[in-house]
Amino acid sequence: MLFSSGIFILVFLPITLGLYYAFAGHRGARIGLLIAASLVYYGYWDVRFVPLLVGLALANWLLAGLFAAGRGKFWLDVGIVLNLAALGFFKYANFFLDNLYAVAGATAPRLDIVLPLGISFFIFQKISYLADLRRGDRHIYPLADYCLFVFFLPQLIAGPIVRHNEIIPQFDAPPRRPEMWENLARGAMLFVVGLMKKVAIADTLAPNVDMLFGKAAAGTPLNFAEGWAAAVSFALQIYFDFSGYSDMAIGLARMFGFRLPFNFDAPYRAASIREFWRRWHMTLSRFLRDYLYIPLGGNRRGGLRQAVNVVVTMLLGGLWHGASWTFVAWGGLHGMALAANGAWARGGRRLPWLAGWMLTTLFTLVGWVLFRAADFATAWHVLLAMAGVDGFGTVRLENHLVLYLGLAVALLGPTSQQAMLARLRPVRWAAATAAVALVWALLAIGGRLQHEFIYFQF
Repeated sequence: MLFSSGIFILVFLPITLGLYYAFAGHRGARIGLLIAASLVYYGYWDVRFVPLLVGLALANWLLAGLFAAGRGKFWLDVGIVLNLAALGFFKYANFFLDNLYAVAGATAPRLDIVLPLGISFFIFQKISYLADLRRGDRHIYPLADYCLFVFFLPQLIAGPIVRHNEIIPQFDAPPRRPEMWENLARGAMLFVVGLMKKVAIADTLAPNVDMLFGKAAAGTPLNFAEGWAAAVSFALQIYFDFSGYSDMAIGLARMFGFRLPFNFDAPYRAASIREFWRRWHMTLSRFLRDYLYIPLGGNRRGGLRQAVNVVVTMLLGGLWHGASWTFVAWGGLHGMALAANGAWARGGRRLPWLAGWMLTTLFTLVGWVLFRAADFATAWHVLLAMAGVDGFGTVRLENHLVLYLGLAVALLGPTSQQAMLARLRPVRWAAATAAVALVWALLAIGGRLQHEFIYFQF
């Protein structure tokens, strides 16, 4: 059940919201309802993985309880290993087998493993909690609070990656408080903005991206215009797809009275690669920083060690995105760029803003080609086309005006969170516009094949 599906918007969400506010006066009942709704939502995708989701949550909570009872940090380490083992088995078993057998010159047997939806996100949340306990945090929560923390349906499948101390303290606040109607209104408006990003831009660009990268994968040469159209279209598709999901998740949470951390802040306006990662998938960036980069030593042991730390962190961040060497290469590329950016900054040098923005944008587009391509050969074909190796020519795209609209939205104006959660005022024209947009999106959803959110595969 996609956030952008009719059954979610017209059936599941209204029923869940209605029951939640009906139970608003009873803390246990409303938390229980959200846990049940989250499990129904997750089970709608594939009920076989509900026991895994529940089992991992119970195991992590019990291990945290053993630590709290004075049994030592060993049990926290057991929990972290358990989470990594689950992630490694479901997401990387076939990848490791393929590479192991390739080294031996043999064909690897394929394990019949189906990747549980959202496993990378809910595993990271569990690890962050155990790691915080290991560092001295003493927050041990009741089972229901902990389960809602890891099951909460807006962020369950694809983030934002929420920390326990950001969401669990909010469970005590009564939903029917003075700002209830503002929360419902602003949350709904942000949800509609995210829905429009997904349906009107990301899904509309998807056929063009699939067509151009499909040609490259088949070995058909692309011309200069097609290469650049492929890279720019995918850069916009993944941005509006994932930031659209994040807007919908944050908006849904606000409708229930909760505030989730922002995940995007106009990343394509960044004038350095460091700034890009402060603006793109912000909750993943801080997770990698706080639970990988800093434990590795961060910037405390000199410039060379800092460079190694950031490259290792981004290599692992690339692998987190998918079990493929193209993702590892994408992460390594960003790691080296971050290391170079750090060395440049330590030397006291600065580029003019426009030059920095152009260089950062070019680098990001090259990286997205690696990220999107199924293999290195496909990526190479697209990059050669961007260099003009196979001629210049023209490109024919469906709905090409959406490409220009996407560029304008990504590069100009306020971010969706600023617009909907801070600047928006209660005026009738805004409500009417949102209503028309929602109706249009529902009609568009019903009239074409739905595309899952790209980050669901991670």
